[in-house]
Amino acid sequence: METKQLKTREDVLADFASKGISISKWSKDHGLPPSVVYGVLNDRRKARIGVSHKAAVLLGIKHGEIVEGPQS
Repeated sequence: METKQLKTREDVLADFASKGISISKWSKDHGLPPSVVYGVLNDRRKARIGVSHKAAVLLGIKHGEIVEGPQS
């Protein structure tokens, strides 16, 4: 199994800038609260569980699996 190279927070911000995408728009397009994405990118949220985990995985700054729905 090949592991995808993780991005740094700076890489993500540079990608957004080069594509002309705001963090707020990206957040809304992915169904995430902008405050959570800002928190993850500014290292104010640990991105261990829940919505912040999902944001970090989608941003490409963390390896992980996104599991939707009820957990048993």
